Amino acid sequence: MRKSFNGLYGIVRHQLKEDPTSGHVFVFCNRSRNRIKLLLWDGSGLWVCAKRLEEGRFSWEWSEKEPSHNITHESLSLLLGGIDLQKARPKKWYRYQGQA
Repeated sequence: MRKSFNGLYGIVRHQLKEDPTSGHVFVFCNRSRNRIKLLLWDGSGLWVCAKRLEEGRFSWEWSEKEPSHNITHESLSLLLGGIDLQKARPKKWYRYQGQA
C-alpha cells in the first residue's frame, strides 16, 4: 500500500482498464487487509483517502484473481464501518433501475 496518486491512477488506467476520472470510487486493500485506500476524481482533481486499522481486518473477501468488483455505496459504507459483508444481507427493497 505504498502507492499514492500516480500509482493508483496507473493501476486503474492500465490494469483495470477503467477511466480514473469517471467519477467512480476505486477501492484498494493491502494483502493483510488492515489498510484500505480510495481513489476518486471530484471534477477538479484526484482524492486519495486512506484508513489503517489499529486492530482487526477489513472483511475484504474478493479473490485476487478477480481484478475488479462492483459494490454499492451502501456496501462500501459497511466495509469501511467494519461490517462483514458476507454475513450482512440486504432487506427486500424497491430500487428504481432506470428506464430500459
